[in-house]
Amino acid sequence: MKILTTTQMRKVEESCAEIGLSTDMLMENAGKAVAEEVRQILGNIDQQQVLLLIGPGNNGGDGLVAARHLHDWGARVTIYLLGQRPADDPNLKLVQERDIICVEAAQDEELGRLGELLVSADAVIDALFGTGTARPFGGLLLMVLGKVNKARKKRLGLHIIALDLPSGLNADTGAVDPGCLYADNTITLGFPKPGLFNFPGAERVGKMTVADIGMPAHLAEKATSEYITNEWNKSVLPERPPQANKGSFGRVLVVAGSINYIGAAYLACSGALRVGAGLVTLATATSLQSILASKLTEVTYLPLPESRPGIVSPEAARLILQQFDLYDVLLLGCGLGQRESAIKFIRSILLGRSKQALPSLVLDADALNTLANTPKWWNQLTTDAILTPHPGEMARLAGMTVEQVQLDRAGIAKKMAAEWHKTIVLKGAYTVIASPEGQTKISPIANPGLASAGTGDVLAGAIAGLVAQGLSLFDAAACGVYLHGEAGEMVRARLGDAGMIATDLLPELPQVIKQLK
Repeated sequence: MKILTTTQMRKVEESCAEIGLSTDMLMENAGKAVAEEVRQILGNIDQQQVLLLIGPGNNGGDGLVAARHLHDWGARVTIYLLGQRPADDPNLKLVQERDIICVEAAQDEELGRLGELLVSADAVIDALFGTGTARPFGGLLLMVLGKVNKARKKRLGLHIIALDLPSGLNADTGAVDPGCLYADNTITLGFPKPGLFNFPGAERVGKMTVADIGMPAHLAEKATSEYITNEWNKSVLPERPPQANKGSFGRVLVVAGSINYIGAAYLACSGALRVGAGLVTLATATSLQSILASKLTEVTYLPLPESRPGIVSPEAARLILQQFDLYDVLLLGCGLGQRESAIKFIRSILLGRSKQALPSLVLDADALNTLANTPKWWNQLTTDAILTPHPGEMARLAGMTVEQVQLDRAGIAKKMAAEWHKTIVLKGAYTVIASPEGQTKISPIANPGLASAGTGDVLAGAIAGLVAQGLSLFDAAACGVYLHGEAGEMVRARLGDAGMIATDLLPELPQVIKQLK
């Protein structure tokens, strides 16, 4: 599903008008879709008290349509009007014909009526301002939002639902007005917007759903940013023919681990196996093999010479280069460490090689740190590869601060992917995947449980396992991110988001695949 900026959304709306889908039709579709989603969120809405904050523009018009449908389905609806609606507003007229209570904020002395409504409300729907918000909030509007915020803090059962996006959240950047509400749910209309995935705004979105309001998908086909959906992921999952053998599902060479990071090798290999790779070989320092073999029994091993116990020697690069013809993908970097011998080893494989062709590459952790310390490394590593940096690694690779990266995650990932000619997986809440050709995909998941040691190794392994099974680098990266994120959601549903560890994800990966199929 495409992600549209404010400008792109406006062009789609104009195209809708050209094919006969007027603003009024879209508003009717939007309001009904929102009402249906609210009914899903709240459950049996009969006699539930729903307060709608209605603004002066189209977002308010959508809210009025939703109010009418909720009333007709049995909810006890009240309209709180901020700003003047047009005198001939048909949606306001339909609301008034139903004797739905309408309170004008400008006539509500000291917001006393609002306070009474908030005490009894089961839900508040924010339909004040949509994508067109530009000016900072102040005056009466800020007072109203402040009162709703205070009521929400006093009554945790009061459900806040945003229509399209929380009012005061910039649809393009994720910047927020101080008065912006913290929604429990955001029902965005037609297509997701970039600001819903960028912090600090993303923190105020709650659970996001996309309401189909009848906009034809082909009108947005030129947009290059997408939201990863179940349907897309299902469409790219590798086939599993019954006559297959292990060679049918690809061969992964994982070069990982050191005396300080033994677990990284286990997690990366297991991630590749759990998404269905046919054969995984672990190349690791010789003294670590016996330790890992007692737990990691399904892989084959390539013991590497050491410079000291548990630290790979630079001379081991020659042995790795000799293996390339036997494997479909090389995963390099997980837990190798940053000792001088490990750095020389990584550079010899990626940057100091002859004209011998590399297999497909997935580069993580210490491979990325090594590249970051190499001026203009992309001029030496000229083939496409998947890079999987967290924000700190991305900052080092790009020569900027973490704050700069986080301020425009999708924009930075897209820019660097094109400049370096690499596929980028910028990890974190709402992970961004960017291709050298300018495509971006954004994960729908922000799970704090995944912010623990080793989860990135599982992700790198999963991506490598999908590359081995024949997916393009971009599709493998996006599919791996989605499977990994959904596995985290399964663990969170069972255990919560505190105490989740990387190994919890491993048995869930095939479960996610099973559910998708």
